[in-house]
Amino acid sequence: MSARWSERQQAMLREMGVTLWLPPAPAEAALPEAATPEPVPAEAPVPSPAPAPAPPPVLMSRPAVVSAAPNPPSAPRPLAARPSGVAAMDWPALREAVAGCEACGLCRSRRNTVFGVGHQQAQWMIIGEAPGEQEDRQGEPFVGKAGQLLDNMLRAVGLTRAEAGPEQQVYIANVLKCRPPLNRNPEPQEVAQCEPFLKRQVELVAPKLILAMGRFAVQSILQTGEPIGRLRGRVHAYHGVPVVVTYHPAYLLRNPADKARSWDDLCLAREVLRGGATPA
Repeated sequence: MSARWSERQQAMLREMGVTLWLPPAPAEAALPEAATPEPVPAEAPVPSPAPAPAPPPVLMSRPAVVSAAPNPPSAPRPLAARPSGVAAMDWPALREAVAGCEACGLCRSRRNTVFGVGHQQAQWMIIGEAPGEQEDRQGEPFVGKAGQLLDNMLRAVGLTRAEAGPEQQVYIANVLKCRPPLNRNPEPQEVAQCEPFLKRQVELVAPKLILAMGRFAVQSILQTGEPIGRLRGRVHAYHGVPVVVTYHPAYLLRNPADKARSWDDLCLAREVLRGGATPA
């Protein structure tokens, strides 16, 4: 390969008029351009097999659920007529008639009927107003503290509710045979439904004296609106039987000052039995 003239030599030769022929300088081999790799087409994604369609849901048949409507409040059972033939009943029939009576609304709330206790031919018959809570539970009149006070009052005049002869043992009954709810006052129609039962009890006992205790008992059997204060001290009558009125033992427990007046009433009743006083 010919040596190349330097730039200085070439300039001197041109000044001398010498024309130089120079081979073309070897061209630097052009570096081949980096082949731009052709984009390799991405493999087309293999489509995943389409999921098989889900089977249609199987509808299970269920029994139709019908929401039950709330039960309406049951209507009170209808009342029945009072047993007939009360005026001719003996003791067992009368007791059974009272136990099954549904002639007024008190039958719906009672636990027990309170028929009466004592000697069935007693000379003294005690008539009270209506059963209270304890009487309703036990089925016996005048129990609890009021009953204890009554026992003391009877003992003071030689009487008892325990087993004894008709001269000493009393018979005790109430105007009403069922307890009024919450011990409220008896209503007129309730008294009217029970009145034949009480009347028949008086007829069967045939007492020589009735001691009526409490305002409602007094007003019911005497058919009056007079208060006890105006009826005390006199002898009244119920279907021909002498009646002496006095305070209820429950009232005396609340008003002990009136126990002295009640004692006077007991003394009057004892005088009636001895024949010293007659109905006015």
